[in-house]
Amino acid sequence: QVEVVESGGGLVQPGGSLRLSCTASGSTFGINAMGWYRQAPGKERELVAHITFDRNLKYADYVKARFTISLDIALNTVYLQMNSLNAQDTAVYYCKAGWLAGQHWEYDYWGQGTQVTVSS
Repeated sequence: QVEVVESGGGLVQPGGSLRLSCTASGSTFGINAMGWYRQAPGKERELVAHITFDRNLKYADYVKARFTISLDIALNTVYLQMNSLNAQDTAVYYCKAGWLAGQHWEYDYWGQGTQVTVSS
């Protein structure tokens, strides 16, 4: 079993920045990728970015050049640096860890989510 815990959410003004962190613990030998997803009120959960342990990256088009995902394999921790935030980025941000084969997650473990609110 893998436990996934996010941190770093909060309230930020438009144009501001936040850095989210997510750590996986437990049976982490069975994971090869970690990623961030988000869910805004009334919308479906969507991909933000994911990264494999061999450093393959994927970003959603709407976050390219604003968000950066990075990974500390030794700590089983993934980060999401978010810059130039706007109101449309307001959502609960979820982290997951699991086994990514191509673009398909064979299995995954989700965190409980962290709220990001962009408002003046």
